[in-house]
Amino acid sequence: MEEHAPHSTDGMSPASTEADPLLADLTGPQRDAVMHTEGPVLVVAAAGSGKTRTITRRMAYLVRCGIPPWSIMALTFTNKAAAEMRSRVMELLNADPRATRGLTVTTFHSLCARLLRRYADLAGLPGLKADFTIYDSADQASLVKRVLESAQLSASNWPPRTVLSAISAAKNELRDAGAYAAQAGDFYSKTIARVYAGYEKALRAANAVDFDDLLLLTARMLKENAAVRGECQRRWQYLLIDEYQDTNRAQFVIASLLAGTGDGRRPPNICVVGDPDQSIYAWRGADISNILDFERQYPGARVITLGENFRSTAPILSVADTLIRNNKQRKHKDLFTRRPGGERVQIVLCQNEQHEATLIVDRFKALHSGVEERGEDAPEGGLPWREMAVFYRTNALSRVMEDAFRAAGIPYVIARGTAFFEREEIKNALAYLRVVANPADEVSLLRIINTPARGLGDSTINAVEVYAAHAGVPFFEALRQAPRIVGISARARGSIQRFVETVDGWTAGGSFMGEGVSASLADLVERVIKESGLEKMYQAQAKAARSETDAERLDNLDELVSSARQFELEYDPTGDPANDVEPAGAGVPPGGAPPPLLSLLRAYLESVSLVADADAVDPSQGAVTLMTLHAAKGLEFGAVAMIGLEEGLLPHSRARESDAALEEERRLCFVGITRAMRHLQITSAKYRTHRGLMERTIPSRFLGELGRQHVIVSDQSDALADLEETEWGSRPAGPDRALPARAASPLSVKFPIGSLVRHPQFGVGKVLSITPGANARAQINFRDVGTKTLVLSMTRLERIGG
Repeated sequence: MEEHAPHSTDGMSPASTEADPLLADLTGPQRDAVMHTEGPVLVVAAAGSGKTRTITRRMAYLVRCGIPPWSIMALTFTNKAAAEMRSRVMELLNADPRATRGLTVTTFHSLCARLLRRYADLAGLPGLKADFTIYDSADQASLVKRVLESAQLSASNWPPRTVLSAISAAKNELRDAGAYAAQAGDFYSKTIARVYAGYEKALRAANAVDFDDLLLLTARMLKENAAVRGECQRRWQYLLIDEYQDTNRAQFVIASLLAGTGDGRRPPNICVVGDPDQSIYAWRGADISNILDFERQYPGARVITLGENFRSTAPILSVADTLIRNNKQRKHKDLFTRRPGGERVQIVLCQNEQHEATLIVDRFKALHSGVEERGEDAPEGGLPWREMAVFYRTNALSRVMEDAFRAAGIPYVIARGTAFFEREEIKNALAYLRVVANPADEVSLLRIINTPARGLGDSTINAVEVYAAHAGVPFFEALRQAPRIVGISARARGSIQRFVETVDGWTAGGSFMGEGVSASLADLVERVIKESGLEKMYQAQAKAARSETDAERLDNLDELVSSARQFELEYDPTGDPANDVEPAGAGVPPGGAPPPLLSLLRAYLESVSLVADADAVDPSQGAVTLMTLHAAKGLEFGAVAMIGLEEGLLPHSRARESDAALEEERRLCFVGITRAMRHLQITSAKYRTHRGLMERTIPSRFLGELGRQHVIVSDQSDALADLEETEWGSRPAGPDRALPARAASPLSVKFPIGSLVRHPQFGVGKVLSITPGANARAQINFRDVGTKTLVLSMTRLERIGG
């Protein structure tokens, strides 16, 4: 393959750059990044610094300088980003297909699939042919289940998702089954190694690869086959990699092998673009050291910093810069903007999550109406809903926000995720509750009969369905009669019997008044989550999971309990038509009213079902976007609200594991802040409901790292209690902060300091302190679970002794 001579373009005069349409509207650093075409280049691109513009201009500039398009390759992480880059380059070169023929703009995985198909025979990868199949996640799960069965391992003890997560992590570190087995030292690792080996063997037997194989096998091929490596290096002599801070070990090796060491006369032409301050994917294998150590890997590399922000106002940018300077794993760059003015960042300390949601709704309504939109570039008529977003660390926090937006008639969408009541774990829990409320609900029964896995396969379920049809009984009644059904194994009969007994235990045999069944809806929901095995199943999946989704399922189940508690507190039975006339059914004595708990459960399930009805969205105004901080990366909005800035949420509780984990949480907060263009509101709730119980929180340490110059703090956390000293300092009440007098709560008198109490969930404890007021709270040290802060009016406490 013919090689071309290097093109040095660093000596162009300022006059020539100003006249060049590719360069005229670029800043000095952006022009440097575009024009420095030879040798290794690291472009440290701050948030909102015009990164995509710089990358596409660089590619167009290379082509216009006479470098053959087929020798240029740009790698990114999503098909959407690749398509956008390709489109922009075409536009810059006047959309002449001949000008970009052979230009490669693609994702890592697409490139690897292409290389493996092209070189499969030449590379000699055992068991892999050019017509291989790429398995998706469902295919992988199905295959792992078969491997587990052949290894006589229980899928309930070794959940396929957990096993696949461990295998994926190994592949991203370039460890195949043999390498993984060599390092396995404990029972868990050795068992995973057995499954990994069987899974790898089964993939090859099927001439198939998974997504991680695409990276692993390509890295191995490039490393071990000099002919393939040499041909790739000669083809792509100019390599550009976007979002370099997000590369994992396998992607780093692939990029290094493609770049090579140059031709001996000059260093390799590799340009990487990224920002260490936005490295937030360590949980899925991203290695921040790849970008931090770039200069060590390529001595003499040119480093160009894009520090000017074109997105955010000065106050927002200053707050972000002040925060991120607390990190040590970073490359410092001065963040600045030429945009004048801008309002200060609002930090609001709220009472609880409902108060938090109300404040955000009120703020967004004011922005939408134009009341708070001022300045030269303020949109006429207020900010459209589509220009507003709410960010949160975990998906569980979206539920209360969804309720508030829906009640206010504000359209909203869940971005890159699923509405709370549509999530898998929530739908599973609700299916159990629907069966409790109505055992004739066959759809819900079939969803949960083997979730978690109980060894009830398709043949068993089919046999029960056939029996129910012939006997003319509901499916659940057929389950009760399982001993009579032919073709069901003794093991399956035992599983069915335990399932039926579990459901009956929740309904107390249909009366809802049996021993151990309280009148609390939240308690019932919590029992169902625990005793059904759902909690244990998701705990097992999250134990070794590297996916945020797996780790958040338990949080979402806890939030379902909180949802039930809130419904219970707000429920008005006089306004429920179901309480006027109730047909006889499961748990309802003929001619009688349903037990109160059953009536409450049915009302709750009905309210949940109605949530699924989509509100009408005005296309011209769009909808407010609700999303996780991870999903927000790369986006921008006129107004942003970041909720849940509390210890254990942001930073997440997992950040306690290491300083590196804490720094990643700080980067995640930084990413959220830098998505805001004009308005930023950050909230922290003094109390947040967890498993239906109101618990005291600790404000996030990040709040104290935002600086004071561009921040307004509004403490609305407790209008009825004395102001307390927080990390923001003591703020005594003055003439303008007068507080109303408070009377002692009868509940606070009932449980004096030092008294012993019993809680149905936490057991026996001792009252340490009482905070009186309208929402009197008690701090109680429980023998088994430690100290909890409980709102007395929402807690079923029993005093022990005198």
